[in-house]
Amino acid sequence: MSNGVKIFSGRASKVLAEQVASSYGVSLGDVKVLDFSDGEFQPSFEETVRGQDVFIVQSTMPPTDNLFELLLMVDAARRASARKIIAVIPYFGFARQDRKDKPRVAIGAKLVANMLMTAGVDRVMTMDLHADQIQGFFEVPVDHLFGSTIFLKEIQDMNSENLIMAAPDAGGAKRANSYAKKLDLGLALCHKQRRKPNEIAEMTVIGDVSGKDVIIIDDMCDTAGTLTAAADLFMSQGALSVRAFCTHAVLSGPAYDRINNSKLTELIVTDTILLKGKSDKIRVLTCADLFADVIRRMVNNQSISSHFVIS
Repeated sequence: MSNGVKIFSGRASKVLAEQVASSYGVSLGDVKVLDFSDGEFQPSFEETVRGQDVFIVQSTMPPTDNLFELLLMVDAARRASARKIIAVIPYFGFARQDRKDKPRVAIGAKLVANMLMTAGVDRVMTMDLHADQIQGFFEVPVDHLFGSTIFLKEIQDMNSENLIMAAPDAGGAKRANSYAKKLDLGLALCHKQRRKPNEIAEMTVIGDVSGKDVIIIDDMCDTAGTLTAAADLFMSQGALSVRAFCTHAVLSGPAYDRINNSKLTELIVTDTILLKGKSDKIRVLTCADLFADVIRRMVNNQSISSHFVIS
């Protein structure tokens, strides 16, 4: 199974990469990173990759060192004559910059795609992109996995007759509606208005959540402002409980304090990003087995569509 396949990791995702490699059935490849005193760094593969299918696991959350480290590793693998180079990016950073939403701004997600292709990737594997159209920014195949593969069973195991799916904002309505259809549940959503990024001016509830156990679905949780405001609003509208399933636990700034002080019963996330803090309200589900299985299917030229239970 492991012939011709090597899995490596950048520093941002080493814990997850070790679990992916273990689930696949190989040891994580040896990478060393030389740090210079001025902040420059140089990763190097400490074993041959010539003629191998090289999988490099690295989420690209801030700082941008994580993205640039991935780019350097891709370049190093290409110059070391790897047969194929697959960037496994559990969390694809800069995905919120998928379009020009005002004049004179960059489309950061497209720039990242260009840099990865220039560096030499043959394929990209990622999970729950903030905007699906980012797949079209690449001229190489993109395997876009979904957190629903992991979350669906958790929701089904709740065995509650009062469940209702919810989106914290209009942007997440499509995702929440897909869960609602799959599980034959009702749907509610919050409509929010912002004065500036990460600051909510006003929120209203669309739908009846009275007497319901609310399940909020989202692709990421950054400062947790929207999520916790939505949870508190649902509770004020008569909800029995509010749980949230968010694939990427960015959790920056005041996120942990907001979650701890909110009326959220629980926040369930995956380990695409290593948690920076602790909270009794946060539970982590691993995506290592999912990525390992997709790598296995890719190497064996098998279909991965069975994982797309909700897209």
